[in-house]
Amino acid sequence: MNKFVEVVVLVEGKTEQIFILDLVAPYLAPRGIYMTPIQISKPGQKGGDVKFPRVQNDIGMHLKQRPDTYLTLFVDYYGINAEWPGLTRAKKEATPAGKAAQVNAATRSKVNDLFGDLGSDRRFIPYIAMYEFEALLFSGPGQLAEQLQVPRGNIDKILEQCGEPESINESQHTAPSKRLVKLASQFKKTSTGIAVARAIGLPRIRERCPIFNGWLTEIDALKAGRK
Repeated sequence: MNKFVEVVVLVEGKTEQIFILDLVAPYLAPRGIYMTPIQISKPGQKGGDVKFPRVQNDIGMHLKQRPDTYLTLFVDYYGINAEWPGLTRAKKEATPAGKAAQVNAATRSKVNDLFGDLGSDRRFIPYIAMYEFEALLFSGPGQLAEQLQVPRGNIDKILEQCGEPESINESQHTAPSKRLVKLASQFKKTSTGIAVARAIGLPRIRERCPIFNGWLTEIDALKAGRK
């Protein structure tokens, strides 16, 4: 068994890339797991478009580059379109965990259909964030309130209504990002969002976000030789 494993993360945009670089990669490195985030590409720009045909091109490209690396995906459920594998079934599920399970399973199956000859069944791990990256920031209501300079009660009220952070829903007006801007118009995903995530810390985010935690648990298993 190799002393370490390398994991490429295809991310939706700059914020997710910084989040991986600043929090997730340093957290995993002592475990012997080295993670490199790369924004999903298309001609002329990076990020911002998560149509599956474009993502599958990047998945195939990275699986072909080296047979000894792993590949994972980090995109928002809120941002994927109707063509995404499993989305139609996911919308019928009542819980965020059910929605994530449907989309992740269908994504894994589709990638295996396309790239099974490249070992995708062993090397590819999908992760669709419920419902957005910004949901993770509600893991630390005190830190979030402090960074936004709003009363802690404003954050607690949202969590009382929705439950855990990953249950904050995806409608046009109540998605996590929309709620954050409503709480504090100065909120910026790449600056404020990353500052909040740093203040909370990855262990607390894992504790409060079981779907996110499940993804990192699967990544952890790579080093343990269980994958």
